[in-house]
Amino acid sequence: MKRNTMSYKVRQFLMFAGIPTVLFIGVIIIPFIYGLYLTFTSWDGVSKAKPFVGLSNYAAAFSDTAFWTAMGKTVLYSAISVVLVNVLAFLLAYLVTSGIKGQNFFRAGFFIPNLIGGIVLGYVWKFVFNRAFVTIGKSLHIGFMETSWLATPAGAIACLIIVSVWQYAGYMMLIYVAGFMSVPKSLIEASQIDGCTKSQATWKVIVPLMRASFVECLFLTITRCFMVYDVNLSLTKGEPFNSSVLAAMHVYNQAFTYKNYGVGQAEALILFIVCAVVGVLQVQIGRKGEVGA
Repeated sequence: MKRNTMSYKVRQFLMFAGIPTVLFIGVIIIPFIYGLYLTFTSWDGVSKAKPFVGLSNYAAAFSDTAFWTAMGKTVLYSAISVVLVNVLAFLLAYLVTSGIKGQNFFRAGFFIPNLIGGIVLGYVWKFVFNRAFVTIGKSLHIGFMETSWLATPAGAIACLIIVSVWQYAGYMMLIYVAGFMSVPKSLIEASQIDGCTKSQATWKVIVPLMRASFVECLFLTITRCFMVYDVNLSLTKGEPFNSSVLAAMHVYNQAFTYKNYGVGQAEALILFIVCAVVGVLQVQIGRKGEVGA
């Protein structure tokens, strides 16, 4: 059979990518299209009837102050978390590639938190914030630790940030480790021969050549933080007084708790578009910098 024929190409595609393509369509594309259809209905999630309401769900979503409040908290939480995750991950990657003793052990140890599911992680840290820290604070008379941080609105958001940084930093560390290891040692040695100190070689040679790692890590942390739900559910449940409800939790409550599937799907689509726009812009800006480097 000739390799340049359409039938040969189709058979090759079906052989290697047929099953993944079917699964992708069944799990991602079809549910997305169905969800898009629900944004134009007033379905309650139970009845068979799905009355068509046009764009009224989008109007309700844009006028939903609770949704935009949750979106604002999500932006604040994401901005702080993204910066802290990437700073910590970069420092950890620098540490475990500097030739210290047992660096492979430290790599595994720092990565382990990422293997723990968000629900379990939230419950573990809930015990830490409610019991462990409070007990230590009362025993040592440390004022800010004598009461649970989860009991205040600002403290609950701070707890979400701490847990997210602890969870994501190890995974991003591996990407930065790969970036450090991809830099040719000959360039580093040449810079040191030319008079650069170790720190100057890091910032003037290594960091500019790691732009791809920075772009990848920023994209992953931005998308993960914008779509966080499991940790939000198990750690705070939106408390106190719904002050820590992030966008994904609000969307879930709108659809599955209040049975407003149409409005919930419309808000989910808005959240998806915001997340996609921010992620794409970040990648485009990062790639321009990478080309110019």
